[in-house]
Amino acid sequence: MSRTSRIIPAAALTLAFALPLPPGLPAIPALARTANASPDLPADRHPELLALMDEILAATLERFPESVGPALGDDTYNDRLTDNSPAAFKAWRQRQSAWLARARALDMDGASDADHLNRDLLIYQLDLAQQLAPLHREQMPVNTMGGPQVWLPQLGDRVPMTKPGHTKDWVRRLELVPLAIGDAIDQMRAGIEAGRVPPRVVVEPTIAQAMAQASSSIRADPTQSPFYSPLRSLEPGDELAAQAQAIIRDRIVPAYLELALFLQNEYLPACRDTTAISDSIDGELAYDLALKQHTTLDLTANQVHELGLREVARIKAEMMGVIARSDWSGNRARWASDDKKFAEFIGFLRIEPRFYFDTPDELLRAYRDAAKIIDAEMPRLFGMLPRLPYGVRAIPDFAAGASPTAYYYPGSIKSGVPGYFMANTHALDQRPTYDIIALTLHEGVPGHHHQIALALELDTVHPLRRLGRYTAFSEGWGLYAERLGLEMGKDRVDDGVDRGLYADPYDDFGRLNFEMWRAMRLVVDTGLHTKGWSRQKAIDYMLANAALTETNVRNEVDRYIGWPGQATAYKIGQLKILELRKRAESALGERFDVRAFHDALLDSGALPLPVLEKKIDRWIEAQR
Repeated sequence: MSRTSRIIPAAALTLAFALPLPPGLPAIPALARTANASPDLPADRHPELLALMDEILAATLERFPESVGPALGDDTYNDRLTDNSPAAFKAWRQRQSAWLARARALDMDGASDADHLNRDLLIYQLDLAQQLAPLHREQMPVNTMGGPQVWLPQLGDRVPMTKPGHTKDWVRRLELVPLAIGDAIDQMRAGIEAGRVPPRVVVEPTIAQAMAQASSSIRADPTQSPFYSPLRSLEPGDELAAQAQAIIRDRIVPAYLELALFLQNEYLPACRDTTAISDSIDGELAYDLALKQHTTLDLTANQVHELGLREVARIKAEMMGVIARSDWSGNRARWASDDKKFAEFIGFLRIEPRFYFDTPDELLRAYRDAAKIIDAEMPRLFGMLPRLPYGVRAIPDFAAGASPTAYYYPGSIKSGVPGYFMANTHALDQRPTYDIIALTLHEGVPGHHHQIALALELDTVHPLRRLGRYTAFSEGWGLYAERLGLEMGKDRVDDGVDRGLYADPYDDFGRLNFEMWRAMRLVVDTGLHTKGWSRQKAIDYMLANAALTETNVRNEVDRYIGWPGQATAYKIGQLKILELRKRAESALGERFDVRAFHDALLDSGALPLPVLEKKIDRWIEAQR
């Protein structure tokens, strides 16, 4: 039965949704020849290259409407969802292959530096997508962090609802949700047949996530569904409101029930007991390509692992100095070793009541207060600030139990949608207060919101460039942003040393704890996927070397199992940015302007690290 003709009965459905966008161009927005196509660029720009980029842009918008349209304010396909069927992936890869051939064949003689960069990035993305294609990642669309049970129910909080037609568009999208779930099931069945399945441990929690959208309360009152959230302003008797409620009750609820039953009865028994991606059908190549994709560098697993061990040792030594500055009573005792003292200190942090809130509202209020304090510090360190604001929201209950501490959802000034720092308020005894400053810096400003919102507002680059996603750049910047708290709040001094927003030793320990977390990822991710580490060994290693709570650590380790390589990009990217800053400071001396340096890092959007390094080297020469 074709995808378009599939009928989904109220009692039993097959469905489909998709993974996070596939690597390469799907992460880049596409707009047809509208105001968002080739902007008013200089007349000497390469016409064939710009035409190719416009074509890819338009195709990408049509292919991934819910993720790329809102970012650039294009609602052409606001009533559609991504087609993640096997046939759609096959057709998309054929188009990518053809685009790659055309990009490589372009005559660039006499082209501008900007167009050489555009072409190089285009080839980089398309070539990587071709390398990853044989791995068929779309055949494993479900894990604790991703899948139709996670991203689809949260879509309503991020769609533009600024025009009368947007309400109709959303109701049409609701009709497609069962198809999206059916596509996911089809992909998982194809994966089972090919022997390409994820570890069991990252699938088990997804059953409850799916069932959350098929609960008895939603069946009794469809307005309780997150799928109804964009329509809550409608009058109860509104025709579209009634139509949406019927779709949720009669089609979406049964679809999620079918997904949960499929996951429990068919998929979970077929999943692997092993955790390493190198144990899967795609072998070591799968992990090698994952590292290449996320770090944008040609690093071996051993190189990443050894770098992680060195960083863990360095950060731990710095943490011991912060412990000594704290008011912890253990500082008055004599310890057999630093390891014993460290273990006792983090044990104290995990149970001390003053580091934990009693209600979710208190925690959210603390994040929001920190955000406003940081906002006032931004002009000290940046010349360019985005127009788009951001807010702080709690991760929905149905996803929070298996979610990380926080994540960021981009918005768009053109679509009228703010960015959101999504904070986990589940299990409050696992959400310490000493994480608040570092986490807010990372997810809000000057971290993800600042970097991504600026990229979306760039008027001097092609729209295809605005939403480039390179994990090492974006997450490396987020980790670097945490450290910038040391340069904020200059009137906050502790024991004669200016530590900015980290004047409180416990906040400073929280900063180092977060940096340690990212350093351990280099060790744990490579350990899990190439060195035979068990899940428990990874958990024990992280608990022994940082003050992360046990719930957080378990969720993190499961994330590394289900998303190989991604977590290594944070530290790799941060170290590169720190290296480039040190190089610029050394070369420019008193002429070094930190605001200009930060703007130079961000004013071209996200870039692969080797490209970023060349860009900053050119910037340094220009400053001279």
